[in-house]
Amino acid sequence: SSSSLAQASAPHRCPTPATAHARARTNELVEQQQTNKKMAAAAQVRSKAADARADADADMEDEEEVLPYSLIEKLQDAGINAADLKKLKDAGFNTSQSIVFAMRKDLLAIKGLSDQKVDKIIEAARKSTDAGFVTCTQLVTRNKRRFMLSTGASKLDQMLGGGVESCSITEMFGEFRCGKTQLCHSLAVMAQLPPNMGGANGKVVYIDTEGTFRPERLRQIAEGKGVSAEAAMDNIVYARCYTSEHLVQLLVEAASLMVNDDDRFALLIVDSIMGGFRVDYHGRGELSERQQQLGRVLSKLKKMSEEFNVAVVLTNQVMSDPGGGCAFMPSHPKPVGGHILAHSSTTRLMLRKGRAEQRVAKIFDSPWLPESECVFEIYGGGVRNGSD
Repeated sequence: SSSSLAQASAPHRCPTPATAHARARTNELVEQQQTNKKMAAAAQVRSKAADARADADADMEDEEEVLPYSLIEKLQDAGINAADLKKLKDAGFNTSQSIVFAMRKDLLAIKGLSDQKVDKIIEAARKSTDAGFVTCTQLVTRNKRRFMLSTGASKLDQMLGGGVESCSITEMFGEFRCGKTQLCHSLAVMAQLPPNMGGANGKVVYIDTEGTFRPERLRQIAEGKGVSAEAAMDNIVYARCYTSEHLVQLLVEAASLMVNDDDRFALLIVDSIMGGFRVDYHGRGELSERQQQLGRVLSKLKKMSEEFNVAVVLTNQVMSDPGGGCAFMPSHPKPVGGHILAHSSTTRLMLRKGRAEQRVAKIFDSPWLPESECVFEIYGGGVRNGSD
């Protein structure tokens, strides 16, 4: 029809300026809304990041504030003379806990401290520390500051209940070439790693009585873990020990290092604990004196582990027991040190040789771990799980 023809042939109408302006305005509003959403999302991300950083800083401040020990200088608030505190520090007493752990006669042996001064110092130290009774619930809360160090072998860690525990003494004994020193080298590197990698972000004190410490081995292990070998070796404080008396002096110096160093320590290694004692004391005539001195050293190590919240690892030698077996069933070597060492160690590991580079570790004694054993393997990067 003429009307439809006219409608079809009618020209296309262009939008009016008002309509185009409204559309442009609408597009601008949509873009502005999208921009606002993006900015709000970015602000939310920045806010969460700032909150996370604030929480991390707060955690770090809490860690810095809550030290496992109380510096001896704080006893000045209790009226202790600064000159007397200097005498205590010179004698190796750097914290209030060290005074609480000490015998009164040891404090009286310090030149310049009278009976009255010693009694006042002991009273002030006990008031500044938690040396009394606590409930089991409070003890559980206090023990949360403890940590576990990984050995590098997950099966060995699992057998140890998570790893080598702080605030305790872990003893490893066995014949030569059974992996004691290799485990010590591995732990010396692992202790420096962050907690999510099995470490404790701490330095290490390594006391070597047998001359078996090798920095080259530390370099291999550090490179195997993907960390700087130079940084790992800088975080290990090493001392070569020659006599049992020298060991006592080194432990006093180690306690001073743990207090005065800017970085915290996580591990103290003595390889081996009986190396000096077996040479310095001879025969049954000096056995009683040796055991008394050994007991004092072990007591010092136990107190240091609790005072500074560090893991103490000792290696120990063994001796044969000719009368302990028969021709068909030979006896296993016995750890030296007697009952003194047996009672002082929290966890005792017996190591023995396996096939090739494999070694077998067995829980010999522990207050909470069941008797079990596992196989681990020594390799370039330290120790790892072995095939059963």
